[in-house]
Amino acid sequence: MRTIAISEHECGELLKRVSVGRLACSLADQPYIVPVAFAYEPNSIFIFSTLGKKIEWMRQNPKVCLQADEMGNLSNWISVIATGIYSELSESQHSAQLEYAKEQLAQQSEWWGNPLAERREQTSDLSIEPVFFRIDITSMSGLRSMSETSKEI
Repeated sequence: MRTIAISEHECGELLKRVSVGRLACSLADQPYIVPVAFAYEPNSIFIFSTLGKKIEWMRQNPKVCLQADEMGNLSNWISVIATGIYSELSESQHSAQLEYAKEQLAQQSEWWGNPLAERREQTSDLSIEPVFFRIDITSMSGLRSMSETSKEI
């Protein structure tokens, strides 16, 4: 098995193919990581959430990263980490980008329904509003691992 670094272009290609990753944030020296659905475009990642720990933390510390991967098998995988800055897309300040984010995320199956419905059910509060945000990518890196006899993912 060998592991090689991949180019930024290859990182972007993976982020275009996959739609689920793990979002990491940190507050007061405590890391927090959660799975998220996302939509990628060069220099940006769009994500939908409801208000909770990750949004509260990112509002206080906007430095975040997203990790995504594809697994062929244990010796044939590709993984990307994109680091960047959290930017909330409010209706008043970012209406065009908010609509764009909704369009991009709508291409994912049920991109909004389950988390929003679950949050409203848990709190018995039907007024819970979705939070759309963008990660402005500052750097990306990735690795590919392949057995000597396997084909690329």
